[in-house]
Amino acid sequence: MTASTASLEQLRRCHFAVDLGAARTRVYVKGAGLVVDQPSAAAVNTRTGALIAVGEFAEKMTGRTPDYIRVVRPVSGGTVVDIEMAQRMLRHLLGDKIRRALRRKPRLRAAACTPHDADPLAQRAAIETLVGLGARRVELVDTLIAAAVGCGLPVEQPEATMIMVCGAHATQVAVLSLGSIVTAERIPVGGEAVDHAIVQLLRHQHELVLPSQSVRPLQLALSGNGLTPQGPASTEIHGRDVATGLARSVRVDTATVRNAIQTPLTAVLDGIGKVLRDCPPDLVADLADRGIMMVGGSALLPGFDQMLRQATGMPVHIAERPDVCAVQGLGTMLEGRIEPLALNPTSSD
Repeated sequence: MTASTASLEQLRRCHFAVDLGAARTRVYVKGAGLVVDQPSAAAVNTRTGALIAVGEFAEKMTGRTPDYIRVVRPVSGGTVVDIEMAQRMLRHLLGDKIRRALRRKPRLRAAACTPHDADPLAQRAAIETLVGLGARRVELVDTLIAAAVGCGLPVEQPEATMIMVCGAHATQVAVLSLGSIVTAERIPVGGEAVDHAIVQLLRHQHELVLPSQSVRPLQLALSGNGLTPQGPASTEIHGRDVATGLARSVRVDTATVRNAIQTPLTAVLDGIGKVLRDCPPDLVADLADRGIMMVGGSALLPGFDQMLRQATGMPVHIAERPDVCAVQGLGTMLEGRIEPLALNPTSSD
């Protein structure tokens, strides 16, 4: 079993690929495309240990279960923290039909995404999770490269591209050239940190508690250009009063929301600055024209791209389907649709 970044040739031999994220799990099967795109959650009966639900259904149960049912998340920050539970979750998400089809393959091979600076233990956990599903060999691919391929960046060309993977737990920023990473930075701030900042704001200033599920609607309330000054001035939010426990709604000033999420977003901007400072000047010149490509579920935070544009002075693009770029990139590699850079071999002296 290898823990190095796999070559395109090895990836072409894989039968399926998994992107195990903190928020969602996605599986791509060669020839069938994206077959699973579900929340990384499993509901377990703590008395019997039985699995009650996985994915979307388990996610809906969060915060609504009797005490003997627990909703667990086997992946945290891009790393599998509970291997056995991750295997059980994946088995259920794949379903019998797909698993039977995969079992028929002689020497089943799998590919998986790992965060840029995943340590050997995190890599091992990803490998063991897939070995438990019957894979005889597991190839690991850096999430940054998979996402860059998935959103159609010219990864194998000798020109710089900057990619930013905005996940739930972390944001990864990298400059790529010639099919590999020139400089990269992982910032431990993601969509969840932004949500958390908003929850704290509502709790302290308005004494309002949000049900765990409805943090997202706040960003929807901010709508299209919510993070920019041109957005709506205030928005109505429903929740529960901290003291009485009764339902109530408050009107929140959009400007205060913007200020609350400034702190986590500033950390992301610092990370981008560090990557640019570590980058060779020739490549930085390329980037000034091409800009930054944003992928990952949190890339869709309203107004986030405009904020980056103002802060860096570079063009910022959001990928077409930012949430599935990494797994689509793995799929492209599996199907052998990416041409490796062919160098003319020079005669050796």
